[in-house]
Amino acid sequence: MIKNIVFDLGGVLVDWDPRYLYRKIFESEEEVDFFLNNICTYRWNLEQDRGRTLAAATQERIEKFPEYREEIKAYYGRWDEMLNGAFPENVKLLNELLDDSRWGVYALTNWSRETFPIAQKLFPFFDRFHGVVMSGEERVIKPDPEIYKILLERYDLNPAESVFIDDRMENVKGAIEMGMKGIHFTPGTNLRAELNSLLFPKN
Repeated sequence: MIKNIVFDLGGVLVDWDPRYLYRKIFESEEEVDFFLNNICTYRWNLEQDRGRTLAAATQERIEKFPEYREEIKAYYGRWDEMLNGAFPENVKLLNELLDDSRWGVYALTNWSRETFPIAQKLFPFFDRFHGVVMSGEERVIKPDPEIYKILLERYDLNPAESVFIDDRMENVKGAIEMGMKGIHFTPGTNLRAELNSLLFPKN
């Protein structure tokens, strides 16, 4: 029986994408692709989620790609422009779960400790979780087994009674390897239906 629901934040509850910003900066989608695939990359951003400071990360990129100095500075200087609100149906589901005493509801997120407070101000539901494990504070990122272990031990969760929802399959697999159930959320996923099949199994 599932008793605990664990949400990723970006990509599941919050619509975060650097493209929202860089489409304002560059004139073509090709330029956006090049910049995000070669300059300020997903892997580079993950190191800030692991705890590297934004200042150190920005300086490292500028030294390597000085011709993109202003565009690199915009990554965190205009970080809030990468947010395009929340996914309303998923937030509605989250709030229903939080209002129901049957469930423990937690967040497990790869997120920089410096940008997290910005999102907290924009999305009040961040403060409703029964517990949050944020990679920037722990200095370890999904799908490292250690971050799932931190979540399970800190909040005394039985992995067999817990389900983890994430938009990246490698992170879902990491949770499954720890004994949790997993839901891979994509744009075509009916999260409510997927979750209900686990919370209320027919057999």
